[in-house]
Amino acid sequence: MALVGINHVALEVGSIDEALAFWEGLFGPLQLRGRSGSMAFVDMGDQFVALMRAPHGEPDTVRHVGIVVDDKDAVRVSAVTAGVDVSRPPSLDLHDPWGNLLQVVDYREIQFTKAPEILAGMGLAGLEKNDSALGELRAKGLGRGLAP
Repeated sequence: MALVGINHVALEVGSIDEALAFWEGLFGPLQLRGRSGSMAFVDMGDQFVALMRAPHGEPDTVRHVGIVVDDKDAVRVSAVTAGVDVSRPPSLDLHDPWGNLLQVVDYREIQFTKAPEILAGMGLAGLEKNDSALGELRAKGLGRGLAP
């Protein structure tokens, strides 16, 4: 028996429509796997985030979800343009209107890896790891066959 990965993360929000608008403002057009009155499932290729309508709670200060993007700098610009407070570079931490802490990370800089056919299906063919991330993967014996 072994841990394989994360299928999804569920975040509590006050309004599904407002949450989808917030996410779209940060990350661009969204693809949904499904939606009901109290839930929406934001597709991320072979994974998803579930947004669930729930009573408003206190903002998270430690609990968070890491969101992987192809361009962290572009997300920072979108967040600042929307008036969202963000952390100082190089990190990109921000809260959604319901207090969920989102830690935005760039795919190129982390060990998390998607298969080339998944990236291609997401319109991200050619998205590659930087040397630091490749070194970390190779040190674990996981980076064989990864470019460059």
